[in-house]
Amino acid sequence: MRQITYAPSKYIQGEGELDRLGTYCAQMEAGEAYAIIDPYIVSVYGEEIRSSFAAGGVALEEREFQGECSFAQVEEIVSELYLERVGVILGIGGGKTLDTAKAVSHYAGLPVILVPTVASTDAPCSRVAVLYFEDGRFDRYLSLRRSPDVVVADTGLIAKAPVRLLAAGMGDALSTYFEARACRESGAVTEAGGLGSIAAFSLARACYDTLITDGAAALEDVRQGRVSDQVAHIVEANIYLSGIGFESGGLAAAHAIHNGLTILEECRHILHGEKVAFATLAQLMLEQAPEEELAAVAGFCREAGLPVTLAQLGLADIAPEQLLAAAEASCAEGGPMKNMPFTVTPQDVYAAMLAADRRGQQAG
Repeated sequence: MRQITYAPSKYIQGEGELDRLGTYCAQMEAGEAYAIIDPYIVSVYGEEIRSSFAAGGVALEEREFQGECSFAQVEEIVSELYLERVGVILGIGGGKTLDTAKAVSHYAGLPVILVPTVASTDAPCSRVAVLYFEDGRFDRYLSLRRSPDVVVADTGLIAKAPVRLLAAGMGDALSTYFEARACRESGAVTEAGGLGSIAAFSLARACYDTLITDGAAALEDVRQGRVSDQVAHIVEANIYLSGIGFESGGLAAAHAIHNGLTILEECRHILHGEKVAFATLAQLMLEQAPEEELAAVAGFCREAGLPVTLAQLGLADIAPEQLLAAAEASCAEGGPMKNMPFTVTPQDVYAAMLAADRRGQQAG
């Protein structure tokens, strides 16, 4: 079986990179830029972004991102594009804004530059867009024609985001190594369309090691307004290492369980990476992982303020049949649960979530 590794054509990370966006677009010689931008970013950094494009001599059209990253919204944006003028799509904002930009570029047949303003997910570097229904339920993974052309991570900007978002990105990144390991054991075909490569697995492992080594310090530095080396390391782990690691290393139970949890309205307010953190603990329960590993993951989550119990997910009073329904959704045909190295039933997932909840309530 062949191995396939995907990665962005260019990954740029550093302070002050927002001021260079116009230059990066000009270098592509693609024409007018169409930017899908988070409303908050427009309100705070809009003039800075416009000045960058003016300095680069590139025309810019803006659209504020609203609602969900849904197929309906993507279709609407594509229908509004003036393709005779627009030559590149930009996504500036959080994960759903970036996934919308990726999906728009896919259907419009245009290159895309992604500018994550938070490090809360590994969406920026992947060749996949996660689509949701308008009510927030998970819809599907959309495989794109190619990886993003350019990813620009401004660490100074990202460090100003709420610390909860950086922690959520760490929760998402936490699953990368364990899911890649499961795929490696099962010989699963990854999101890239082949077996996981040595490169992807190595990046997934480096992602986990970076989280354990620098995670706590990075969170404290962000709380204190410092853009330290540790912050830069975690930004790279959350965005690049996790992005390449999950896509070319593979997804498994952790993201399958996350997808199942999205059907529960009670935890819709919980961020993607927060749900993935708990789901990672549940995957380890499915695998009957050694206590040393369970303790390391649970301890990391507690230190980062990530959920390790059902109550912390807003599911303290969830009815057993509802939790079982989420378990059943996690085992949906064609989903990442199929990549586990053993057969997993909804009853197994239900038991694993309860076991993770019990483990999360323990002090050690």
